[in-house]
Amino acid sequence: MSTETDLLDFARGPALEAALIILVFGMFWRLVGVLVLRRPRDLSEPRVRHAWLGGIRTIFTRMWPRREFRPRILHWEAVSYVFHFSLALVILGLLPHILLIRDITGLSWPGLPTGVITFAAGVALISLLALLAHRATHPVLRQISNFDDYFSWLLVFTPLLTGLMAYYHLGGRYEDLLAVHMLSAELLLAWLPFSKLAHTVLFLFSRGVTGTIYSRRGAQT
Repeated sequence: MSTETDLLDFARGPALEAALIILVFGMFWRLVGVLVLRRPRDLSEPRVRHAWLGGIRTIFTRMWPRREFRPRILHWEAVSYVFHFSLALVILGLLPHILLIRDITGLSWPGLPTGVITFAAGVALISLLALLAHRATHPVLRQISNFDDYFSWLLVFTPLLTGLMAYYHLGGRYEDLLAVHMLSAELLLAWLPFSKLAHTVLFLFSRGVTGTIYSRRGAQT
């Protein structure tokens, strides 16, 4: 058996299983850590009934910047949404990804045309490069950015790039490129629970709790 086949088999087998185990247990650990945090008891009288409805509302209202901040950050918010939407198309619309998800969860849906996926991947890459340039040049973002921010960016960028390289057979044998693509995606999955990328799940809880607390106190969120 060739080295190339060994690497691809490793990416399809043990590496994928290990990444999924780390992802599931890592996210479970993060969620438990958030849910069991001790919080001071709020002894104030509730201003509204069913404050949890305010928590649900906040999850959606915080998805777009407040009016006061829009002139300064709206265009970068738009770039961020373009990236997230393009990435979602690539992850959920590519047929091999769908087949992998079906094997793991049993869920399946029709795939998108390959041209749509490659275009979305290109848009996602360009958006990521623009966001990186903005982070590196913005005086405030540059000061508050750390290893997590840049390493997470790299781990998101690499699977997109290697996926396109594998599809167009650029830079090496298809089997090698596919193995590198899968391994980079699996490293991303394993890293996700322990990084800021965990916000893909945790934002629901953080926004919901914040909205519930402020709604209970009668504040608008």
